[in-house]
Amino acid sequence: MRPTERLTSDAAGIARAAALLAAGEVVAFPTETVYGLGVRADDAAAVRRLYAAKGRPEDKPLIVHVPGPAAAEGLAARWDARARALAAAFWPGPLTLVVPRGAGLSDEAVGGGTSVGVRMPAHAVALALVRACSFPVAAPSANLSGEPPARDAEEVRSARGGRIAAVVDGGRSGEGAPSTVVDLTCERARILRPGALAAERVAAVVALA
Repeated sequence: MRPTERLTSDAAGIARAAALLAAGEVVAFPTETVYGLGVRADDAAAVRRLYAAKGRPEDKPLIVHVPGPAAAEGLAARWDARARALAAAFWPGPLTLVVPRGAGLSDEAVGGGTSVGVRMPAHAVALALVRACSFPVAAPSANLSGEPPARDAEEVRSARGGRIAAVVDGGRSGEGAPSTVVDLTCERARILRPGALAAERVAAVVALA
């Protein structure tokens, strides 16, 4: 296995990370919750490489990180008033919205399903990276499935070293809790995964099942 590059979080490091992602490589980067494993979500082979590196079942969909609501809407078959309201209230932030899947994603990235989870991270490095990419970036947590989340670049390299191309060192990540996942594919919104954003705050914006 080749060594995993440790990249700085400055412009040069972000450019290198974006180039690796464009080439179909797996690159870890920090978010406000935990470190994630990034891969281009429109490249089936790259997504399979990520599943192998993480030890994740291939039918388990990935969360796609976006630079803003417009990019999220472009990946959705439907972006309704609830999605607009939640994005306006909590993005950037630890909120993932599950919406009907549109074009521009590989089947592998969504686990072969008809929906996609999207979020705009509230971390300068993560945002800089997704903005530097002309393609959607899927990024589950960087830990091996079933293990505690990775909170810094060294933890990522210790766990994933040699199995991913690079890790962008952005210091220690924030809360450690994952993003809250809200399903908007049904008539009444529902929380699929509790996380860093309290359910009460979500319920203050949209009605929950």
